[in-house]
Amino acid sequence: MRTPSLYVAEELMPFIRAKIAENLYKSGMKQAQIAGYLGITQAMVSKYLAGKYKVPPKEVADELEKLASEVSKLILFGGTKEDAIVLTSRRLFELLQSGFLCRFYSDYAGISEKACKSLFSAQPARGEILERLNLALNELLRNEAFPSLIPEVRSNFAYSLPNPGGSEDVAAIPGRITAVKGKAFALPPEFGASSFTAGILVELGKVRLEVRSVLNIRYGSDIELALERAGFKVARVKTGGLEEDEAVKIIADAFRDGTHDAVVDEGGFGVEPVVYLFGRDPFEVVEKLKRLVNGL
Repeated sequence: MRTPSLYVAEELMPFIRAKIAENLYKSGMKQAQIAGYLGITQAMVSKYLAGKYKVPPKEVADELEKLASEVSKLILFGGTKEDAIVLTSRRLFELLQSGFLCRFYSDYAGISEKACKSLFSAQPARGEILERLNLALNELLRNEAFPSLIPEVRSNFAYSLPNPGGSEDVAAIPGRITAVKGKAFALPPEFGASSFTAGILVELGKVRLEVRSVLNIRYGSDIELALERAGFKVARVKTGGLEEDEAVKIIADAFRDGTHDAVVDEGGFGVEPVVYLFGRDPFEVVEKLKRLVNGL
């Protein structure tokens, strides 16, 4: 009897551990440290780094590499071994819950996809969204260059549940992020704490389900050059004179022709121009901000 837990253990986890090990090693972490985080021997880490592991079908491998990248960032951002385990488990559950892995699991177990999908039906916990956004926020606040990127309207950092129905399904920063004596300051994230950035993610959920996090920063000639140096895919809109609900739709509609790293809102009369950085999650957004800073 091949249960989902057996499928995960035999078919998915070796590849995930190998990719996390590769990411952490490339970032300068020692093999012994990697072994400690992954709960395996140093000899097994060496085996993974030598490329000795089973590779799943390409579609699955692509998704698992994204998961491994996410977990690696969590660890490098200071997450604990427990954090890494929880995040990995939740991400795998989401891949089963969405039905993506059910096709592959059904082949492995010899059951129907319908039977697989019937096993997974819950929304990801709101606590997870808050935890991940808060962890990424702390990394953002530690970035010495970030305070100079906060616009006059101040920044907000948001992360939504899958398929958000409204602002109550989007976690953001109460009162936004501000600069105090040259340092960025923010309250812990909460659900329903944003109107505009939450509205963008709600509208974006109708166009690009995978894009669930956004951060706004100031715009200027230096930022324009940094966007180019970072190689970002950038869309441009102009929301000056529009009502809020119209403006968020204009920004989200920029994704109808594909996914973008950033959207430049040129503003208009009475509207400050800003840049919105987008990602699948807040960790990806912070990584894009770092790339941007490197180009300044």
